[in-house]
Amino acid sequence: MTASRIDIDTIRRLPKAVLHDHLDGGLRPTTLVELADAVGHTLPTTDPDELAAWYYEAANSGDLVRYIATFEHTLAVMQTREGLLRTAEEYVLDLAEDGVVYGEVRYAPELLVNGGLALSEVVETVQEGLAAGMAKAAALGTPVRVGTLLCGMRMFDRVREAAELAVAFRDAGVVGFDIAGAEDGFPPADHLAAFEHLRVENVPFTIHAGEAHGLPSIHQALQVCGAQRIGHGVRITEDIVDGKLGRVAGWVRDRRIALEMCPTSNLQTGAATSIADHPITHLRDLGFRVTLNTDNRLVSGTTMTREMSLLVDEAGWTVDDLRTVTVNSLKSAFIPFDERAALIRDVALPGYEL
Repeated sequence: MTASRIDIDTIRRLPKAVLHDHLDGGLRPTTLVELADAVGHTLPTTDPDELAAWYYEAANSGDLVRYIATFEHTLAVMQTREGLLRTAEEYVLDLAEDGVVYGEVRYAPELLVNGGLALSEVVETVQEGLAAGMAKAAALGTPVRVGTLLCGMRMFDRVREAAELAVAFRDAGVVGFDIAGAEDGFPPADHLAAFEHLRVENVPFTIHAGEAHGLPSIHQALQVCGAQRIGHGVRITEDIVDGKLGRVAGWVRDRRIALEMCPTSNLQTGAATSIADHPITHLRDLGFRVTLNTDNRLVSGTTMTREMSLLVDEAGWTVDDLRTVTVNSLKSAFIPFDERAALIRDVALPGYEL
């Protein structure tokens, strides 16, 4: 099937997998308005459509710092048990409606304790909401499995605590770890003790790198910290000249280290210039294990269906390409091998037999 023959309804039906998606960046606008009213938080507007437009406009500023600042409002309504339960449950249902069969959701517990919840209570509550969402999605005939990545905020001092939480909850739905927040000036090696703890405890982790900071951040994430995946990683192209891979790029490709690429988000933060020229296509052609992700669905005004459609319409992707990135994501998921294999064999591949 050629790119020109893939319509939006077909794409929506295709099974999808997302590895890089932030819980606090994916609230429904209506939910945000209602929860803000309940906790007395002032939003830029209380009209859900206008609020969605406000987020999209702010996200398109080309400034990663301003992009991150939009989370002030979503975080404000996620400080209570009620807010977390609703947010997590709706997160799962929205993935299921979008055709996602496997997702990994990430968030930083330390940002959700202003309402009096302890870190462990935050994790327990989110897991309860995710479980409720998965049960409802299955009952609706659109089952989706969602694993959790706990994040430490790289510019603060609680990363080790977050890593310990990931270890404590690894048998209760938490499948891995990440560090998030402003990259530039906050290198991952600042938190080496946390990553060493995760390695000793056999908990996999990814690291945001190669978005706001360049190739050295990717090298450090991999070779100093030991990341198994790279969040974004678009600036790996700085190590590729005329198709020839440098040592870092070669390491990433040859060892099948997944790049969690988020085209729309990368355009909005200035890490890429267009969908047509986004590095994901060039890296795919060079044999990298690229994966396709949403990053923040509310903030970026996107879904997995939209990300796929953009690549089809503007970068010439085919259904085979969409299948490849879906399988890439499932191969690189932080769940056991047999479970990944079953998702690929029994769910993903049959869904692409158009």
